[in-house]
Amino acid sequence: MHKTISILGCGWYGLQLAKHLTSIGYKVKGSTTTADKIPLLQNHGIDPYIVNFQEESINYHPDFFNSHTLVICIPPKRSSAEQASFPDKIAQICKAANNIKSILFISSTSVYGDHNAEVTELTPPNPDTPSGKAMVEAETILKNQQTFKTTILRFGGLIGPGRDPGKFFAGKAQALNGLAPVNLIHLTDCIGISTQIIETETFGYTFNACTPNHPTKQDFYTQATINSGLVPPTFVNELTNWKVINTNLSSTQLKYNYQITNWVHWLAKGKL
Repeated sequence: MHKTISILGCGWYGLQLAKHLTSIGYKVKGSTTTADKIPLLQNHGIDPYIVNFQEESINYHPDFFNSHTLVICIPPKRSSAEQASFPDKIAQICKAANNIKSILFISSTSVYGDHNAEVTELTPPNPDTPSGKAMVEAETILKNQQTFKTTILRFGGLIGPGRDPGKFFAGKAQALNGLAPVNLIHLTDCIGISTQIIETETFGYTFNACTPNHPTKQDFYTQATINSGLVPPTFVNELTNWKVINTNLSSTQLKYNYQITNWVHWLAKGKL
């Protein structure tokens, strides 16, 4: 018997994860902040809940948090006010989640910053952006909770249906840092690695999640733009701030095999 999963945030990634888990037999509760999205969740066999943890309007049904595992996939929004309040939002979610046994928190490799080195899960976070700093604070709050175990899953840059990398730099001239390595992950592997954690009950860990292949920014995005039929960018042939995300732990601890292992081969297929 599959356990019940609650997914807080049914956006680009959360909805696809919810659909996949439902398809393999899990009972899934999915959250949205607007009533407009309820029919979409229902149509995919997901039990819909309106859940809101904005400072001025905390609103949720306690039954949403009556599940075995909670997946939190609500990244801090781009506004500085949203980023500043994000750790408080996570603290409020922790209070509501007192019946939850385990949490999968979707974080970001932005927690490392770009400090010209390869980083592993043992590398201390050293963010250089407000959203990265907010993520580190949120991770710390979750890891300090005693009532449930949390696994932190740090995604690289997200691509896949609806996130065409060919559009990221299309038409740009002299884009900086063209020799920097890319740290990307496809939606297929986002779903795969998340499912592996849930299926194997691997909680209490931190994992980097990023395809273990790092072509240069100029090579990857130039080809991606050509694939999308857009105007190719030009890049400055330089290497300034960069990092390479090491994902060996997901292979050794989780026994996860990435479905996309080579971006050049993936681009040659011309699919999202």
